[in-house]
Amino acid sequence: MSVDIERILLELEQLPEYDTQIGLQTVPGITDPFYATGRITDKEHKETDFTEFLFDLPYTNSILKENKVHRARVMRMKPKTCYTYHQDWTKRLHIPLITNDSCFLIVDKEVMNLPADGSIYIIDTTKFHTAVNASLEERIHIVGCL
Repeated sequence: MSVDIERILLELEQLPEYDTQIGLQTVPGITDPFYATGRITDKEHKETDFTEFLFDLPYTNSILKENKVHRARVMRMKPKTCYTYHQDWTKRLHIPLITNDSCFLIVDKEVMNLPADGSIYIIDTTKFHTAVNASLEERIHIVGCL
């Protein structure tokens, strides 16, 4: 499946200001778009509880729904940053929106570059992994749980 990145980016322009993450999905009764961010172990809900869309993003939400994604977030990675080496509870869907050749995912010690070419990637983040932005530009992905 190929997606229209420009169309997604146009829809995302309506999101409120955020620093590194903002949720696209939430749990019933919670409207805070930042509740879906951070460590799930710090929440009172499971990842599978995050099924309600927070914003009117018809095209983006249709992609997430078609791929049965929950707890989807827009993740912005600042230049010259790296996440901890960690494991997630489930695999993750990645839609790279803004990236470059100096941005990498490292999964189980395998280095990969995911271009922003309209592809959707399924990454086995139940294995140890990290993301690295070794560039001078920000990297933006939509990431959702499967």
